[in-house]
Amino acid sequence: IHQEAILHKKVKIGAYSVIGKSVEVGEGTEIGNHVNITGYTKIGKSNKIFHSSSIGEQPQDMKYKNQETYLEIGDRNTIREFCTINTGTVEGNKKTKIGNDNWIMAYVHIAHDCIVKNNIVIANSATLAGHVEVDDHVVLGGLTAIHQFCKIGQHSITMGGTLLSQDVPPYVRAVSRGGMAFPNGINSEGLKRRGFTSKAISDIKNGYKIIYMRNNSI
Repeated sequence: IHQEAILHKKVKIGAYSVIGKSVEVGEGTEIGNHVNITGYTKIGKSNKIFHSSSIGEQPQDMKYKNQETYLEIGDRNTIREFCTINTGTVEGNKKTKIGNDNWIMAYVHIAHDCIVKNNIVIANSATLAGHVEVDDHVVLGGLTAIHQFCKIGQHSITMGGTLLSQDVPPYVRAVSRGGMAFPNGINSEGLKRRGFTSKAISDIKNGYKIIYMRNNSI
């Protein structure tokens, strides 16, 4: 642990982990064994980071020249084994940002300048390229791969193995066909679990039909 790192007295750190100079970790956060936290990284309260993750490392961007860029992680996130989360770039917004109450499973990669908001589930081995934005209550299936600059709307869901090269509107269920993503209805089960009324879900379904099933132009 670098002597200039700022750690709350109630932070727990496992064996062989390394905490860098410009790292700040909030109250109640638990860090497992063999975790590397570096860069200008700020981690909030009550997070749990499992073994062998790399948090706050330099972005995998060939334009990066050791500039001061940031990673900010909120509160109550779970980050499982072997995840990699990078800082931002000066060409982006200089910051990668993870919100609150997210469940990030093993081997997930979150690249530079991504914005991952709140209450999101990212399943095993999903990959977010640079500048991706993921809105609240999204579920990304395992092995989902998202192209840079894509935006994923709130309450949407992707099937495992989905390759996304375009934005996903809110509420939509995206599935993979022949290596490409296609809309496949709405995330009605997820909406029910989050308390959406039958009327609201019906209205969303009607909106989906107007956009995707009437052969209208954009």
